[in-house]
Amino acid sequence: MTRSRRLAYAALALLLPLLVLLSLAAGGQWLNPLGYWQHDASAQQVLLISRLPRTLSLLIAGAAMSIAGVLMQLLTQNRYVEPATAGTIASASLGLLLTALFWPSSPLLLKMLIASLFALLGSALFIAIIQRLKLLSPLLVPVIGLMLSAVIGALTTFIAVRFELLQALNAWLNGDFSSVLQGRYELLWLTAAIALVIFVVAERFAVAGMGYDVATNLGLNYHATQTLGLALVSVTTAVVVVVVGALPFLGLIVPNLISLAYGDQLRANLPLIALTGAALTMACDILGRVLIAPFEIPVGTLLGVIGALLFLWVLRQTREVAR
Repeated sequence: MTRSRRLAYAALALLLPLLVLLSLAAGGQWLNPLGYWQHDASAQQVLLISRLPRTLSLLIAGAAMSIAGVLMQLLTQNRYVEPATAGTIASASLGLLLTALFWPSSPLLLKMLIASLFALLGSALFIAIIQRLKLLSPLLVPVIGLMLSAVIGALTTFIAVRFELLQALNAWLNGDFSSVLQGRYELLWLTAAIALVIFVVAERFAVAGMGYDVATNLGLNYHATQTLGLALVSVTTAVVVVVVGALPFLGLIVPNLISLAYGDQLRANLPLIALTGAALTMACDILGRVLIAPFEIPVGTLLGVIGALLFLWVLRQTREVAR
């Protein structure tokens, strides 16, 4: 491990515990998580039922969406693609809306399965489109993804307006952890298991990211690996959307920041990507809780603003490196 990576791990080892303590403490009622046993019964319930599940969900969702982003970039061979710019989140949202329309009392697991299926179909459609187009610039790939997302989003909005579900749809899609409670976030642990699978088979995805010809010459079943990767990204995206909503730009900026700093070694970068994504998500959530307290700014809103600024910086740095 290089000295720069050791420094990055050391910085995250100091930052993450601090963010965890702030996340457990911040809110309408500020608590002292270090003095847990000295709190009264009501404060202990707040910690166990609300603050601790929220903190865990922030860690898991942030890490999972960051890893899903780097996997999507490998599958499309484009570093400017993530679930939000590939139609994946929009497709999962359509599946979630149709589930609420036709099976309003369906369990969370069924919602996740249907949203995953729609996310997989949307991702496959996006990849099929870009494979049939000869694009001169890599920046055109996310543009096509955004166009596809806009079309699917327009259909979703039309259905929501037609059946008076627009307010519910906006609530689902705006990444917000304020409603996360004990018993309502545990499905996110599935994304942690998926992240572990991605880490185990990272070399296969890295080879697939070199393209069909190279992967086939190296003996890799390219189409099977691509299908597996799309399935993992789709399930991860669907679970996060169903439980907490959309987290834009996370899977785009975090892998690019790590890549700019430490290169493109997938297996070596995955832990840093996961930890950085978790730290960024948690920092945005804490910021959203304290800026206009006692009200909250959703994490998705802050990630959209901060992510857009970081993305512009990444574009500038990438062009300077290319020169």
